[in-house]
Amino acid sequence: MSKPKTLIVIAGPTAIGKTALSIEVAQHYQTEIISADSRQFFKEMNIGTAKPNAQELAAAPHHFINSHSINQEVSVGNFEKEAIQKIEELYQKHDVLVMVGGSGLYVNAVLYGFDEIPKADESIRNKLNQQFIEEGIETLQQQLLELDPTYYKEVDIRNPQRVIRALEVCMCSGKPYSSFRKTENKARNFEVTLIGLDVEREKLYERINQRVDLMMEEGLLEEVKSLQEHQHLNALKTVGYTELFKYLNNECSLPEAVEKIKQNTRNFAKRQLTWFRKNEELIWFEPDFTTIIAFLDQKR
Repeated sequence: MSKPKTLIVIAGPTAIGKTALSIEVAQHYQTEIISADSRQFFKEMNIGTAKPNAQELAAAPHHFINSHSINQEVSVGNFEKEAIQKIEELYQKHDVLVMVGGSGLYVNAVLYGFDEIPKADESIRNKLNQQFIEEGIETLQQQLLELDPTYYKEVDIRNPQRVIRALEVCMCSGKPYSSFRKTENKARNFEVTLIGLDVEREKLYERINQRVDLMMEEGLLEEVKSLQEHQHLNALKTVGYTELFKYLNNECSLPEAVEKIKQNTRNFAKRQLTWFRKNEELIWFEPDFTTIIAFLDQKR
């Protein structure tokens, strides 16, 4: 009897070493990588998203990197459909695939499914975006607390994209956003091995700070400058970009913006870990290839 198809998932916080490890694992099994990093879909965003470089992309076939433009909306539901289709296609020639990413919602959509959520009215979204620009996120947070206290407790309320998305659904449908989330997991025709990466907090924060400095050296400011006219787009309302837009809009100094990127990235990493720790199926490792491969080979 042939072995079932397996999806090895490598998850964890930003700057932990997921990219390097996923390439080594893919090479070991002579297979391909599905990226579940919602920021790396966009071809215009390279340095600030810590996208694999040309050499890394050549080391193993990658999917869902540079797959979309910042002008395109990539919903979790769309990603689930496209990723499952790609996975089924790749299983025609591979028994094992690797999925890597720090975007918990996108990882979960592939593993367990994602319910169809009503499409929002464009005018409501525009109104909420305008409200965010004029009044800041606090007013939107308060509205979400009133309309959907359940989701308010779970969502990263400092992420304007998530808060606005939930509010627009509440306002369009007249129902809480949380009421649309699924109660049952979808059946998948592959087995899953979940690897979580973590290191001591101090070490992780040090890596984050070093990575931000390296991004600045590699030209992050120039990349953000080239995208300045698109700063209203959802794709660009993210760490590493919003802080430098503030600098370019004369709202803070460059050292302040860089320090804020480091701080916001550390906070983001903390939230990623909190999200992934809720999943009891994850087996946690330090990012050490030898140990992880020994574990994976044993499972095979």
